[in-house]
Amino acid sequence: MIHSFFFFLCIDLIYIFNHPSLLMKKDKPNVLFVCSHNSARSQMAETFLRDYGGDYFDVYSAGIEGTRINPYTIKVLEELNYDLSEQYAKSISDFLGNMKFDIVITVCSEAEKNCPTIPGVKTKLHWDIENPSSFEGTEEEKIEVFRRVRDDIKAKVLEFLKERGIKV
Repeated sequence: MIHSFFFFLCIDLIYIFNHPSLLMKKDKPNVLFVCSHNSARSQMAETFLRDYGGDYFDVYSAGIEGTRINPYTIKVLEELNYDLSEQYAKSISDFLGNMKFDIVITVCSEAEKNCPTIPGVKTKLHWDIENPSSFEGTEEEKIEVFRRVRDDIKAKVLEFLKERGIKV
């Protein structure tokens, strides 16, 4: 019994050494969500893709210009038990020249128009998502708009994963 174990172990090792790509670490594609300020939509998209697809993608977000995360973004994500305390608004200039991105997804028309060319991007997508930060109304109306946008983004992220054959 022990002899057969070592025999199969040796066969496995010979196979692996003849196929060195099996020993190489497979890097996950980098995904960047871009919005105007990295305060709401891109933060939500980063949060959902990191949660549902983090085993398959390294996920980042940035704004054409970084500001601060909108408090309503934090609130509606906390409702789903997401903690953004380690997150902060970033500018796309923080990443340019420092990272390679395989997939860039703009989540607003301003970002689609003004996103600088990012070398090496294999796939560029655009999701036209309503800007919840520009809504004016009562506190409860604002929260409802942020919830609606949050749920829309979550659905888009799940569809993005489904299109790539990733089940969640």
